[in-house]
Amino acid sequence: MERIMTRLYMTRRDLIKRSGLIAAGTVCSPLVALVAGMEERKEDWAAMREDPVHKMISGKPDLDRILRLFPRTTGKAAFDCALIAENIRRLETEPAIETGHSFLDLSVKTGLAHIDATFRGDHPKYGVGAYEADRHDGFPPTIIAAVDALSAWGMSVRAAQLLRYWLSSFVREDGTIKYYGPSISEYGQLLHTAGLLEERAGTADWLHDGFDALDRIAEYLLRLRAAAVKDDGLISGSPEADTRKNVGKYFHNNAWVAKGLRRWADLCERQKASPSTTIPAMRRTAAALAEDTLRAIRKTWPKDPSDWWLPPQVGSLARPSCLTGSGKASYTNYRYWPELLSSGLLPSDMANRIVDARLTAGGQFCGMTRFSDHLDDWPLADYLYGLWLLGRKSDFLLSLYGHIAYHQAERHLTAYEQVSFPPGKRVADYCLPCQLVAARAARLLVK
Repeated sequence: MERIMTRLYMTRRDLIKRSGLIAAGTVCSPLVALVAGMEERKEDWAAMREDPVHKMISGKPDLDRILRLFPRTTGKAAFDCALIAENIRRLETEPAIETGHSFLDLSVKTGLAHIDATFRGDHPKYGVGAYEADRHDGFPPTIIAAVDALSAWGMSVRAAQLLRYWLSSFVREDGTIKYYGPSISEYGQLLHTAGLLEERAGTADWLHDGFDALDRIAEYLLRLRAAAVKDDGLISGSPEADTRKNVGKYFHNNAWVAKGLRRWADLCERQKASPSTTIPAMRRTAAALAEDTLRAIRKTWPKDPSDWWLPPQVGSLARPSCLTGSGKASYTNYRYWPELLSSGLLPSDMANRIVDARLTAGGQFCGMTRFSDHLDDWPLADYLYGLWLLGRKSDFLLSLYGHIAYHQAERHLTAYEQVSFPPGKRVADYCLPCQLVAARAARLLVK
């Protein structure tokens, strides 16, 4: 019983460290890579700084070629395959899922089919196994990913049901989230998610039912900003559930607060709603916070445009040897930078520095995100959205194709939260946000 209780109260990454899911030498025992035009050779993937697949691609990536590069990831399915097949059969999307490649189409459908398999009715679950614990139910990225994916493919009735339930169940009276470690960025992303759903599907009853909760979230962020104005204007807070004790002034957090408040003001204006803080006041706060955040980034990032270490927060940080050279670097690469990109705050020159740093300083493998000695793609949709905003379509396709080829398991396409380098194995259990990366990003490819 003591072991069971201990497991329930671990963070997602604490569990990995304790469970021993990665056998010693998994990454250090390199595989033979079969790369077109190159001799068979062994590579220590973990020691590489440049993405080896990115280096060999000129022009538009080809999914069929990428699928032939390495052995596919293997492991058990998260759910009964017959259940997922039946959920796929019942899908009714608008537009039709026709990306131009049958494997990508199947990945999108499989992701959408996993939503109802993972949720317990309207109640969210992050994943299976360790991630079925009630402690993880309120993790905001689960509802953010689900609502985005469903509404993107015209399944907005279901999206509205899930968002209405989440807002009524996981937002406290003071606007804080009922979860052990919400990041500040997630509050802004929830306001943006409401804006997305309203734009794609209108409001029906969901906004009437969820308005007060969304308004409380906005007011919570406005209080944080008001307190921060006494200093440099940047909100200090938790950057990620696993690093919730590392409170600081993180750029991705502030960028998403600025965007979230602006998006909430836009929604209220369109709906002629009356939030607690006036719409003009919210717009002024969002704009001022965006300016303060950009100013702080410019002061913090190195002046040399070729320098790849772009600190994720205000303050002095030790320089890592590469983007997996420390815990701070890994979290920066896997989540803090992608969320800063997806916020749309950065001008193109600054945003491109992040992408170039990831490509040259050990940040990715076949487009997938590197974390420590393995791969972790559950936040990859944010990186893909950032690439799309920059017009870097080849980089977008490489990351999307690499994800569906090697972060999803062969045959049943279960997307584990984390996998090893090829030949891929499960490092952490299945989680829904990782499963929905293809469904969210591929919608951009369909007119």
